[in-house]
Amino acid sequence: MGQFQNIYDRAAKRRGGATALDKLLPVSKSTADLEAMPNDRYLAGMTKCVFNAGFSWKVVEQKWDGFEEAFFGFEPRRIVALNDEDLDGLMHNTAIIRHGQKIRATRDNARFVLDLAEEHGSAGRFFATWPGDDIVELWALLKKRGSRLGGASGQYFLRFAGIDTPIMSRDVVAALIGEGIVDKTPTSQRDLKSVQAAFNEWRAESGRGLAEISRILAFSVG
Repeated sequence: MGQFQNIYDRAAKRRGGATALDKLLPVSKSTADLEAMPNDRYLAGMTKCVFNAGFSWKVVEQKWDGFEEAFFGFEPRRIVALNDEDLDGLMHNTAIIRHGQKIRATRDNARFVLDLAEEHGSAGRFFATWPGDDIVELWALLKKRGSRLGGASGQYFLRFAGIDTPIMSRDVVAALIGEGIVDKTPTSQRDLKSVQAAFNEWRAESGRGLAEISRILAFSVG
């Protein structure tokens, strides 16, 4: 594994210099801002990423006002109260994307958000206090306890919510392979632990967040 400064230098060269590169890096939210974000916004973020998977993100965005209305502003308690007949009725709502399994996932994830709130005071407090040096375990938790939040969907949910996380995009994986961290997209526990260890080392070396490091890795090859 190489020094992170060398990775950064390659990315800066590809993007027109350090100043230009730094302007392209994601900004994660503060602990206070994450904790203050209401439960409904976490559920909305989960739902958007679930529907983005396999669909045009542009289409989902264009219909998002319809989603907000159909799902009561993503108030979790109202959504968990929906019965199967109510969910079937949403299959006739042309203001949203009519995908039965993903509609049902919204109710499942509303329950997940409420469970986090019951256990930790709020979903925001749970996400705000999760340690960044064990982010791959948060990915695993989203896959296990959430609905359709494994893999990229869970990672994008965290990133869009402002939570400091890498994303295992094609370019990031290519960079990790080039650095000898993995030899393919990491899915096994061994590979994911190797990815976590590398990010922890680069974070200590550079003082940068996980999301910044992830984007720099992507720019170093793509």
